[in-house]
Amino acid sequence: MVTTTAFDRARLSRAPRVRSLDLGGLTVTYVPDGLVRLKPGGWLPAATDADWARHRDHLDGDGLLVAGIGALLVERGDRAMLVDAGFGPESRPDDPDNPLLGKLYGGGLLDSLRGLGRDPERIEAVAITHLHSDHLGWAWSNAPGRDAPPFAHAAHLVAAPEWARRDLAGDPRLAVLEPRVRPVEDGEEIFPGVRASFAPGHTVGHTAYTITGSDRRLIAFGDALHAPVQVTHPEWSCGIDHDPVESARHRRRLVEELSRPGTIGYGGHFADVVFGRAEPGPGGRFGWVPVA
Repeated sequence: MVTTTAFDRARLSRAPRVRSLDLGGLTVTYVPDGLVRLKPGGWLPAATDADWARHRDHLDGDGLLVAGIGALLVERGDRAMLVDAGFGPESRPDDPDNPLLGKLYGGGLLDSLRGLGRDPERIEAVAITHLHSDHLGWAWSNAPGRDAPPFAHAAHLVAAPEWARRDLAGDPRLAVLEPRVRPVEDGEEIFPGVRASFAPGHTVGHTAYTITGSDRRLIAFGDALHAPVQVTHPEWSCGIDHDPVESARHRRRLVEELSRPGTIGYGGHFADVVFGRAEPGPGGRFGWVPVA
């Protein structure tokens, strides 16, 4: 282990729950939608059996990585936006022939939002990190009992290079989004205190969002990292990364950034440790330490 700060390490393999942080003038909240269990051999193919033996606490009882699926609610006073939109009201069973994914399901996001006192109609924008279905579900799925998605009234913000190459996603449902998409540029402020930052690698236009309050900043890094163990091993690229070399290069820079004072990370797939920081440890490696 490289982390020196104690926490309940059972959280590394536990389904995430609602968690919030006050950044000073801004509140950020993880809003659950569903869950997927990732098969480590296919998802992080550079990791060996010996590696997983050393990091066994990152795996559940079936030897899988637990990855939450949800959205980040960003609130400033009465105003609110989301980063990503969950998987939506779908589920897929485990396919033994699929080397990447186990059981996958969503559908809880709208109820989670209402439980926080935030109706979907009061979301003014949805910022998308990248065009994969587990980040877009409620952007194209109709709300229950209605003939439109719950955020159809809101701008959907997508990095210009990601939207320009949306053909790479290969999903015809993206046509539903097109009337609502507003392409954004690198460094653009999309909401008070929230800026887009292009971070290609996982996809061609993958985007992080830096959220700055009066005393801290949070980097919502999307799928630049899928699991806390990659903070320790940023060289482990995901099996579906568009450019594994570029994604590893970006992860190394990101981990260094997440170790700086006043900087917090948000990993939407990070089991029950979605908010945290990178803490230096032995051998020049880092470990993920939750802060909420």
